[in-house]
Amino acid sequence: MKLIVPDYYPAFRCIAGACQHSCCIGWEIDVDEASMQRFLQVEGALGDRLRESIDRKNGCFRLGENERCPFLNQEGLCDLIIGLGGDCLCQICADHPRFRNFLSDRTEMGLGLCCEAAAELILTRQEPVGFLTLENDGGTEEPDAAFLAFRDKLFAIVQDRSLPMVQRVENMLHACGINLTVDYAHWAAFLLDLERLDDTWAQVLQRLHEPEQPVSPLWEIPLEQLMVYLLFRHLAGALEDSDVQGRVAYCALMWQLLRRMLRNDLPELARLYSSEIEYSDENLDALLEEIDLLL
Repeated sequence: MKLIVPDYYPAFRCIAGACQHSCCIGWEIDVDEASMQRFLQVEGALGDRLRESIDRKNGCFRLGENERCPFLNQEGLCDLIIGLGGDCLCQICADHPRFRNFLSDRTEMGLGLCCEAAAELILTRQEPVGFLTLENDGGTEEPDAAFLAFRDKLFAIVQDRSLPMVQRVENMLHACGINLTVDYAHWAAFLLDLERLDDTWAQVLQRLHEPEQPVSPLWEIPLEQLMVYLLFRHLAGALEDSDVQGRVAYCALMWQLLRRMLRNDLPELARLYSSEIEYSDENLDALLEEIDLLL
């Protein structure tokens, strides 16, 4: 098996206490079984805190005031890491904000835009995105070669900097045989009706009802990075559901909606989108189903 990552991946660093939107607030934090057994054996005052803070029936931490993780201290740092070291974290905390796509001969791993540090890293990058192989067992079989070649073609289309980004997205859709007309009022209403984590998202969605505003050429490269991210994160799902057109259309739709809502705040806008949609299976599935109905 291979492990493939975007070439910006090794540069990611959690900004810990400097984070304005901590992943340790507002999210249910599952405790996997291996971590559960390890935590229950910790001795001393920290061990007592762990046993008091774990909901063993539901396999998660009991969140405190304002839905804070019980080990998030006032400096925005993790008391578990301070007391036990970075290797002590349960799987969900160790992984975040990473996501994985599982292909026949490889695992692809990326960084989710719901993390403000990841969003800043991805969307402020100036170079076209490439990919690194971090692990390789030496196997040469590539059962998904046709899919990978197709996706590479889409990456090449959206990273063709000789054309405006809007034209590149149109070319991508044309290459997939997709005719996508975006009714912004429809999608504003649809998104407002989904489960919501942060009311700020509802306020931002109101921008879809406003007249379209010019987008500065300075956003061309960040918008390119956004599209590459969307394709990398979501297109691999077509290997399971065979819905290539639906997933490409999803990427194009989200790109167009975010571009329409852009007010010189793309990293924060992308963070909100990711938190509200990509980290809710129900919301993501509802969007894919609605897109399939409209195609």
